[in-house]
Amino acid sequence: MSSRDRGRWRPRSLRTRLLLWLITLHVIAAVATAWFSFGAYGRMVHTFMDDQMRLVAESRAGNRKPGPLQALDAADVQVHGAVVVQEWSADGAVPLASGYPVAAVPLQQTPGFADVRSGPGEGQSWRVFTVPEDAEQPDRPRVQVLQSEAFRQKRIAKRALYEGLPLALMLPATLLMLWLIVSATSRALRGVAREVAAQDERSVAELPLARVPDEIGPLVAAFNTLLARLRNAFVAQRRFVQDAAHELRTPMAAIGLQLENLRGHVPRGEASERFSQLEAGVTRAQHLIEQLLQLSRQEGAINDARAPVDVAALLRESLGQRMMLADQRSVDVGFDGRIAPVLDASRTDLHSVFDNLVDNALRHTPEGGVVDVRLHAIDGRAVVDVVDDGPGIAPQWRDQVFDRFFRVPGTPPGGSGLGLAIAQAAAARQGLRIELRDRMEDGEGTNGLIARVHLLTPA
Repeated sequence: MSSRDRGRWRPRSLRTRLLLWLITLHVIAAVATAWFSFGAYGRMVHTFMDDQMRLVAESRAGNRKPGPLQALDAADVQVHGAVVVQEWSADGAVPLASGYPVAAVPLQQTPGFADVRSGPGEGQSWRVFTVPEDAEQPDRPRVQVLQSEAFRQKRIAKRALYEGLPLALMLPATLLMLWLIVSATSRALRGVAREVAAQDERSVAELPLARVPDEIGPLVAAFNTLLARLRNAFVAQRRFVQDAAHELRTPMAAIGLQLENLRGHVPRGEASERFSQLEAGVTRAQHLIEQLLQLSRQEGAINDARAPVDVAALLRESLGQRMMLADQRSVDVGFDGRIAPVLDASRTDLHSVFDNLVDNALRHTPEGGVVDVRLHAIDGRAVVDVVDDGPGIAPQWRDQVFDRFFRVPGTPPGGSGLGLAIAQAAAARQGLRIELRDRMEDGEGTNGLIARVHLLTPA
């Protein structure tokens, strides 16, 4: 991730975005409330306490026989906000008395309210009210009262925090409520996602809109339109493959019969060799047509009902159906059934798996070679090995050979590139796994390929 991408990072989760926005809005609202409360309550506190200071000062100045001033300490002044009374000589030059002598605030020249700092350095801030001079009695002492500005600010800040506290306390409850609402909404979206994941090329159904939120409805409707187009495309593709294969099947069968009838009339020599090549080509074309038909039926059909299948009996049946091909190539076919598992699966799909693997082994084993089918157990699990002594498959091609129409470079002509793809698709539908292994790498000391089918059932 580049520095530019990190600077523009945005969470992809809708739930995370909503929570972040809600937290931000609550913090802004709490700060704004505290700020406005600080200002409004500050004006109220200043007005109220200024009136108290004025009353105390005017009462002291108007008393003809005032009593002694009450002595105050730092706690009274700084913590409790007590008002400090000062008395000065009529000319304001000499301090006569003070309830808190530590507050060395001189008599202000201008009567009324003022904000004053006194003491070393920055000093302390004081709110000061100075009583105007009495014109009728110029010899009367002057009176001035003080109050700690720090006490006022603490009182105002405390009140502002109290105003913002309810919003801060509501934040966890609001976040929990939002989390529950978004979770309930996302469950509907996850339901749509599960229905999408359940789709495949054989059952492309529209997604229901009943429980989908209105905001997501247009997206699901557009997706349904896309699914309909895909369904029509799959149907058209399967119909084309089936129609083409069916149309080719009859003329190719007729060509095969005509070639068989002509075999006895072909002279020996180069003509006979060319005729054999023609027969091999027709045979390959017939095999390809059959596999295309099998592939189209496999893609268009719904899975057969599962039932208990005797795997050993099914393998013997599959080998019996291919003995003619084995005899034509002089391939020795063997079966070793050490266990007899019963698999709950579709018999049609199991036939597709084993028929294509055996057929692939017979076609790639050289004439006079050996193909063995072994039914045994590995680590307590049943497996079927279809073993040949052909050229094998290089490691870099073992994943690609399951792709349709893929043929390993350098492979002699004769295959269609569909057998392993059909076997892989059928195995996946039944929860089986096909693994290709090299006989030399597997410790058997000879060339060839092992096509291993993991049945995933106890032996």
